[in-house]
Amino acid sequence: MTPETPDVTFHRSADFDAAAPTLIEGLPGHGLVASIAVDQITDQLGLEQYGAIRSDTLPPVASFTDGLVQDTVRVYGGSDPDIMTLQSDVPIPEDAFSDLSQCVLEELVEDFNRAIFLAGAPAQSEEQQGNVVGVATTEDLKAELEEADIALAEEDGAVSGVTGALINACYQADVPAALLLVRADPRLPDPAAARSVIENALEPLVEFEIDTSELQEKAEEIQRQKQQVAQQLQQAQGQQEEPVRGMFR
Repeated sequence: MTPETPDVTFHRSADFDAAAPTLIEGLPGHGLVASIAVDQITDQLGLEQYGAIRSDTLPPVASFTDGLVQDTVRVYGGSDPDIMTLQSDVPIPEDAFSDLSQCVLEELVEDFNRAIFLAGAPAQSEEQQGNVVGVATTEDLKAELEEADIALAEEDGAVSGVTGALINACYQADVPAALLLVRADPRLPDPAAARSVIENALEPLVEFEIDTSELQEKAEEIQRQKQQVAQQLQQAQGQQEEPVRGMFR
């Protein structure tokens, strides 16, 4: 019995004319770094939806905006600069990794010149948050990372999840791709890490300018909320300890 072929397709919704665009992946992952960064890029550059990826293995979720239902996994594009973005409103389940990689390599690969993947990794300290290192699938792209003053990953490692699946698929198919790994808050969405990867890696590598002041404001608001929670916990602990001390006077 022949196994069924996964039903995954790219539905084009508009023409896209760019010389040699860079595909930037912004799928949900650790700290939502990729999603936050690529959402900002798509909005700032006014990219238009080029198409959508549809598959039976993607979550049966209805996403909507401006009063209209939309596909959950979408591709945007623009020509100033030549760029494409891959975005999703929901996390990609493991059983959809293969379908998504297949669609990118079979139906989108002719539309872009290189791919850049973003992944967050847990920061071990606040000082480490926002640190970015790069990994490439080709020597030429490795040289581009160095020319852009992006530190190369010195330690051995591995990236799992949908980003790992996609970059491995590009490597196996000899598609030029780079992974930008940024240290992020291990517990909360991290707009500060997203801002860092934009300013310190994507801007010099792709040669565009993005206003990240909105991300800075979001990061400051999250920091204020974290401080408020910490103060509330300290006050609660103090109130619990006071009666105990009184019992032993």
